[in-house]
Amino acid sequence: SAATTLYTFFRSGASYRVRIVLALKNIPYESIPINLSAGEQNKPEYRSVNSAGLVPTLLIDGVKLNQSVAIMEYLEETRPEIPLLPSSPADRAIVRTIVQILAADTQPVQNLKILNRVVQMTGDEKNRAVWAKQVITEGLSAVENIISKSSGKYCVGDNITHADVCLVPTMPNAKRFGVDMDQFPTVNKVLSNLATHPAFLAASPENQPDAPKS
Repeated sequence: SAATTLYTFFRSGASYRVRIVLALKNIPYESIPINLSAGEQNKPEYRSVNSAGLVPTLLIDGVKLNQSVAIMEYLEETRPEIPLLPSSPADRAIVRTIVQILAADTQPVQNLKILNRVVQMTGDEKNRAVWAKQVITEGLSAVENIISKSSGKYCVGDNITHADVCLVPTMPNAKRFGVDMDQFPTVNKVLSNLATHPAFLAASPENQPDAPKS
């Protein structure tokens, strides 16, 4: 089969989601870092790979995929042996609701591009943290409300799903912007159950080849 290649950035939440799924499904891949902080996503070399200049981009099975949730769904449909969606349609809907809250309503509105725009529009650097903290708090509140009813060991029952895959990458920015996590006991329970999972550790930002060596 054609080689699998992931264009990624260690600190990108969307790339983090895809790295987790690749690890959970035991799919080997080559990592090509695109340094968003240095603007590498805007260079012609990368724009020829992803015209929007976003990460991740996944090359797999001879196809080119971008948008993390679309990639997650593709990997679920083509490699169902290690399922990351529940069998029941009702539970799948809960998982997809959590995915939407985190991947559509929470992460994109406090990514680098938007935070820079908030600072530009308000003329005040401190609004970067104010905005991000508020957005993440709202997203995690919505997730807490759902998983307080749906969770077992993980977000929805006792098997890892796409909901967990989207929850963990929300955490670096939650910590960075000082979100008070004490208000989310169920989220904290799930996070502690995932903290030592090998796939999540392998995918974590500090374990990526492009992470700064401290």
